[in-house]
Amino acid sequence: MSNCAIVGVNWGDEGKGRMVDLLTEDYDVVVRFQGGGNAGHTVINKKGKFALHLLPSGIFRDGVVNILGNGVALDPENLWREMSEVMSQGVSITPDNLMISDRASILMPWHRDLDELEERRLADKKFGSTKQGIAPFYSDKYQKKTVLAGELFYPERLKTHLKDLAEWKNLILSSVYGAEVYTEEMLDRWLTDYCERIKPFIRDTGAYLRDAQANGKRILFEAQLGSLRDLDYGIHPYTTSSNTLAAYAPIGSGFPGARVSRVIGVVKAYSTCVGEGPFVCEMFGEEAEKLRKEGFEYGAKTGRPRRVGPIDLVATRYGAMVQAATEIALTKLDVLSYMDRIPVCTGYIVDGKVTREFPFPAALDSAKPVIEYLEGWKTDISSIRTWDELPAAAKEYVLYVQRAIEVPITFVSVGPERESIILR
Repeated sequence: MSNCAIVGVNWGDEGKGRMVDLLTEDYDVVVRFQGGGNAGHTVINKKGKFALHLLPSGIFRDGVVNILGNGVALDPENLWREMSEVMSQGVSITPDNLMISDRASILMPWHRDLDELEERRLADKKFGSTKQGIAPFYSDKYQKKTVLAGELFYPERLKTHLKDLAEWKNLILSSVYGAEVYTEEMLDRWLTDYCERIKPFIRDTGAYLRDAQANGKRILFEAQLGSLRDLDYGIHPYTTSSNTLAAYAPIGSGFPGARVSRVIGVVKAYSTCVGEGPFVCEMFGEEAEKLRKEGFEYGAKTGRPRRVGPIDLVATRYGAMVQAATEIALTKLDVLSYMDRIPVCTGYIVDGKVTREFPFPAALDSAKPVIEYLEGWKTDISSIRTWDELPAAAKEYVLYVQRAIEVPITFVSVGPERESIILR
């Protein structure tokens, strides 16, 4: 079986975690290849309900090896807390089923501080950061001013390196923001409390992945967020600070020679968005609140109410294209069952003209949605497990989306549980 990437097609929050949890039955290794703890994957299975932020979603499958690749923003503090919480619910996490790349850069406590301080400075011009330190972290990474996880095995070098970095960061914290600075004692305590705890999981994961491929192991690459949050191809500047695309998976995983021939793009049956920035199809008022409650659309990381709207076929077609998606998993179709008529955003009005092409980010501020309506099915579909059992109107909705985005929909999710899936 070929290697596979599971990626988000829209703004994130599409349901990637539940798809990874489902498909790990067919794979031996799951790799997170970018992003950090600034978003969540909600997974519901026989072991319980989990909101993962850094751990790969394959952690619940016995026999599956989970890897945090070099492209991940490795936050030892939040990772250890997440591991502890998951283990407290009976899930085994050992160096045999969780590995951390020695080339992953470590997100420092000052990255979170700087994230919050900068959002505060921006005030009403803020980007809507989750304040998990992601933007400052990746900025430092590209300035070559981060600590690699593997440096934990070289304590003398690490001590000198951290001292130099702290001197630089303290200048910024104090002179630019007037904030508290970091002492050597504070950093030593942080290293002991968190970094030492994750140290047994750190290894050369690139070598492991190469050997796994050579031995016929099947690799699943798990992305965070979605196409419209990609640093290069998303809605600039309201993006994350990493590349969320399947094309980046080999690089961020630690196995740049990997071939990814199967790309499953995950699309929610309606649109949601956490944070700031243009959201052309957005609903407001009572209509939005009803959809938000039906879909329980609140951020897994922040708890913030998600902005909601109808499925945006302009954005979805674009997102599937930049992901080079070979197939689509459509999630949360069951949520729409309460609607008499189902709204669909089929185009944008930009400069007085209708377009079905996703415009340059600067044009999105003034874009207006073109809304059409499809017939609703008004019946509970959450217990349905075959395509033929779906109501005709539900089938037509799925086929309408498939025709619009020109990528086959092979999975239809009708509930959050692992087994609540229809295969096409």
